[in-house]
Amino acid sequence: MGRLFGTDGVRGVANADLTAELALGLSVAAAHVLAEAGTFEGHRPVAVVGRDPRASGEFLEAAVVAGLASAGVDVLRVGVLPTPAVAHLTGALGADLGVMLSASHNAMPDNGIKFFARGGHKLADELEDRIESVYEEHRTGAPWQRPTGSGVGRVKSYDQGLDQYVAHLIGVLPNRLDGLKIVLDEAHGAAARVSPEAFARAGAEVITIGAQPDGLNINDGCGSTHLDLLKAAVVEHKADFGVAHDGDADRCLAVDHTGAEVDGDQILAVLALAMREHGTLRHDTVVATVMSNLGFKLAMEGQGLALVQTAVGDRYVLESMKEHGFALGGEQSGHVIILDHATTGDGTLTGLLLAARVAETGRSLADLAGVMERLPQVLINVPDVDRTRVKTSAELTAAVADAERELGSTGRVLLRPSGTEPLVRVMVEAADIEQARSVAGRLADVVKSALG
Repeated sequence: MGRLFGTDGVRGVANADLTAELALGLSVAAAHVLAEAGTFEGHRPVAVVGRDPRASGEFLEAAVVAGLASAGVDVLRVGVLPTPAVAHLTGALGADLGVMLSASHNAMPDNGIKFFARGGHKLADELEDRIESVYEEHRTGAPWQRPTGSGVGRVKSYDQGLDQYVAHLIGVLPNRLDGLKIVLDEAHGAAARVSPEAFARAGAEVITIGAQPDGLNINDGCGSTHLDLLKAAVVEHKADFGVAHDGDADRCLAVDHTGAEVDGDQILAVLALAMREHGTLRHDTVVATVMSNLGFKLAMEGQGLALVQTAVGDRYVLESMKEHGFALGGEQSGHVIILDHATTGDGTLTGLLLAARVAETGRSLADLAGVMERLPQVLINVPDVDRTRVKTSAELTAAVADAERELGSTGRVLLRPSGTEPLVRVMVEAADIEQARSVAGRLADVVKSALG
């Protein structure tokens, strides 16, 4: 069996790849593995379970709850809430385990299961591996040791979760948002109630789009992966700016008052300067991935801030932050982690802090985001090649060296083998878009000839 757990839990097409049987089995396995690890020692275990609005989340939630309760875990069902809300409540309620059912920005037919450890932190890789191993062992016939009588888990709805999470968000803000008009695109997802409530309680005038989830329309032409509706709404309503989340609201992208996109790199730049001013940017350092725009790196250097770059994936950003004690990190895609206040990317928190900076300074988002200039970036996916030879091909190494000499200090080349498909991603940045396209095209041709 291939590894079930990816970089962000277990995902697949609901009821095809991700079945009720798999959800139930993984939940039972998780309970047994955490019990073996001593997590439940000396007390009756409790789990927090939440989901996004996907239709499939209804039966998958039922399977997860059944699995946990059958293994002797008491369950608090918090309903439809963002992923960072489930992580926060897992910590705030002193739960031993959190479970979120969501496929984030993926299309509606997909779904996923993500487990959180005590405190709302991602499970360690070795625990995920153990859960998968135990699941497979019992899937093929080994009987579970099952509690009976009063030993079975009890299931309760926990309806205070939304208010508790919103109160946490408001408590983080350094100032109110009075006087700001903000458009929120909720992607018909998990933040459809939370985000408007938080922004309104903080004092903003709120206009919402994509906030009528029906179980089928999540991420459908809206949210952080489809910004056109938000751009139009911001201009139409003459708003100060707009904020877009994805299906589980762990991402935040923005649109300024002109309708121009403000990506994750620019959001990180704005928040980094705000946090330094407030004395909360530990070590004057920001963590980002190697896919961050070169303009972000140049901007941070120009502001006297250090930049640590990791492999692509918010899990690697988080690992670096926790290891070295950094406070701020994120990705161009809008995953922003403020570690003093969240254990995962939190799109609503990010949007609120961005708004707080606009309100505090009296400057427009366009002006604040102008601290960095995004260099033109071209990305070409080259399919049907041997991605394992990216680092060993002498022909490709020579071509990359030639490209880097041509671009000099104002450009960058990055070749990334896909982790799941037989393709290589060629990314080129340059001061001029035509140069970026030309260099990327030449490198893509070399990838085809050298690795095809």
